[in-house]
Amino acid sequence: MGSTSNCLLCFMLCTLLVSAVASRSRVTHQTTEADADRVRDLPGQPKVEFKHYAGYVKLRPNDHKALFYWFFEAQKGVSSKPLVLWLNGGPGCSSIAYGAAQELGPFLVGGNGSRLKFNKYSWNKAANMLFLEAPVGVGFSYTNNSEDLHKLGDQVTANDSYAFLIGWFKRFPNFKSHDFYIAGESYAGHYVPQLAELIHERNIRAGKDSFINLKGFMIGNAVINDPTDTKGLVDYAWSHAIISDKLYKDISKECDFGQSMIRSNCNDHIRGFVEAYAEIDIYSIYSPVCLDSLDGKAPSKLMVAPHLLTQHDLWHRLPSGYDPCAEDYVMKFFNREDVQRALHANITKLSYPYTTCSGVISKWNDSAETVLPIIQKLLNAGLRIWVYSGDTDGRVPVTSTRYSINKMGLKIKEEWRAWFHKHQVAGWVETYEKGLTLVTVRGAGHQVPAFAPAQSLSLFTKFLSAATLPSARF
Repeated sequence: MGSTSNCLLCFMLCTLLVSAVASRSRVTHQTTEADADRVRDLPGQPKVEFKHYAGYVKLRPNDHKALFYWFFEAQKGVSSKPLVLWLNGGPGCSSIAYGAAQELGPFLVGGNGSRLKFNKYSWNKAANMLFLEAPVGVGFSYTNNSEDLHKLGDQVTANDSYAFLIGWFKRFPNFKSHDFYIAGESYAGHYVPQLAELIHERNIRAGKDSFINLKGFMIGNAVINDPTDTKGLVDYAWSHAIISDKLYKDISKECDFGQSMIRSNCNDHIRGFVEAYAEIDIYSIYSPVCLDSLDGKAPSKLMVAPHLLTQHDLWHRLPSGYDPCAEDYVMKFFNREDVQRALHANITKLSYPYTTCSGVISKWNDSAETVLPIIQKLLNAGLRIWVYSGDTDGRVPVTSTRYSINKMGLKIKEEWRAWFHKHQVAGWVETYEKGLTLVTVRGAGHQVPAFAPAQSLSLFTKFLSAATLPSARF
């Protein structure tokens, strides 16, 4: 008996030892991968105390895709603050070139692409911020199979972004227990709810290794329901004196925003609508345009919108951007070899230059007409959802957002009222039952954090804590 007991004890001890060694090996491997992605010598970077990381996550063992990320730990209280994934839209536009480098990241590109300036209103004051370039073909994200670039759409983007998250959490396991939120703007009005729905569905049957602690999402100037988005876009242009009474009446009479078939008379009127925006920035109607880009060579951008608009070539070349030349600076910065080396980027030596919006994605195979059912579903599941709108954006204007939210028929919990930041009206807010909040940001264009950085950080902080926006000046 003694001999048998000793053998059994030895076996158990050996098993525990092997398990402990294997576990420690996995942790060491994960730590090594994360350490390898640490950014230590980014050219022109201001000195900061927080860590940041950049690199690639391969999506699946048997495919050819890898998505590029840039992750900034919170400035203080890393372990106690939530993790937030930020997504820009387009589709085909970079969350790093826009969100991180022009809007809400800690390092904003300036000096004609030669330097970085510290953003005192960076959102990593309130959260650990993860920026993702998705899908493949955007920014530094790549595929070794060119056929993948012809199969892109909403569904592929959601699935690939989910696969990225699973891989990223394996590399950074310390963040798996953090409250997780998603935020984004523009066509991320599709990306964010669709990814949130996928996470919600997978969580139902997920094991410990793949569960994502999703708590909610926030979307700004977001494409969410084509018919009302389009109607709101036209109404906004008329109410802000960009189109004439006659053109407005003609469009209202001849165009049915709920129909896919377009009458020829409608087509002519919509051309007039697009031409009305040809000399101003549709994304911020009161901002100057970048004169350096008005040389007739501006690249066409893939911006999914109702066919009423995208059938006109001019739509893809409307002036856009805020500094107003910030996009030019960003492209110069990220095309620098020393910058790419510091960020562990472009390791495959892409055959095309880095651009703010992809030049290699030529088509988008599936784009849902509406994501309102997804938003309703996730509200019912208990997620916190805030929708915000910069009120000088003409592309996805506040009128569109209000029409789209009204389409949901939600009961109002708190009526429309002003909210305040530093004793001034920062915008207006209305809250609905089941957890939806609609917020406007006064004087901000499409990229709200770029135009109203202090107000947007305040809004973001209140969203994360589920706090009520200030209702009084003092």
